[in-house]
Amino acid sequence: MSNEITLLAITAASIGFFHTLFGPDHYLPFIMMSKARNWSTPKTMLITFLCGLGHVGSSVVLGIIGVSIGIAITKIEFFESFRGNLAAWAFIAFGLVYFIWGLRRAIRNKPHTHLHIHEDSTSHEHEHAHLKDHSHVHENKGKTITPWILFTIFVLGPCEPLIPILMYPAAKNNVGGLILVTSIFAAVTIATMMVVVYVTSTGIKLIPMKKMEKYSHAIAGAIILFSGLGIQFLGL
Repeated sequence: MSNEITLLAITAASIGFFHTLFGPDHYLPFIMMSKARNWSTPKTMLITFLCGLGHVGSSVVLGIIGVSIGIAITKIEFFESFRGNLAAWAFIAFGLVYFIWGLRRAIRNKPHTHLHIHEDSTSHEHEHAHLKDHSHVHENKGKTITPWILFTIFVLGPCEPLIPILMYPAAKNNVGGLILVTSIFAAVTIATMMVVVYVTSTGIKLIPMKKMEKYSHAIAGAIILFSGLGIQFLGL
């Protein structure tokens, strides 16, 4: 292994770790959706892993195509930037729609009382929420669609440093170096995502949030929305 490949391998691990850690969009959506939709830990980890794989994999495929047919790095960077904008706006749209849906759901599900007067002039009151009995039908649809929406957004989102900083320089040495550097970056990125999601999700589940439970969907949507805004306007 050449010194250059060794240096690139170390760089790949460092960039994969810090790029993921300082990019809240890599883990906040999974943490918040796991809490709001009450996903089990295995399900949360599986969804995080698949989205991470799609996120890294899309850039790897694009980088390999660029290296193989000699596409100029400037053209690759332009396309990656376009994909980044697309993913950011997708995050914003998804977060906004989910926030509005969650807020509407919380308001509609506010418990209230009804007064019932019987024929013998006696009366009684009871408290209920309209969504308790039939919301499970809509919840099942949401549980099916939401992971696929997240996966699609993460496939659209590029790993900006991967191609210009790691893949193109590694490809100048040999194919083995390219595979090694790319694999290290992918492994560290996905592992960091999963560790942060696991630790944070586990911690959140220990915090009593009964009073805020009905707003969990709205909170999740708001945080995803702000993550998207951070990507688009703050370059996170």
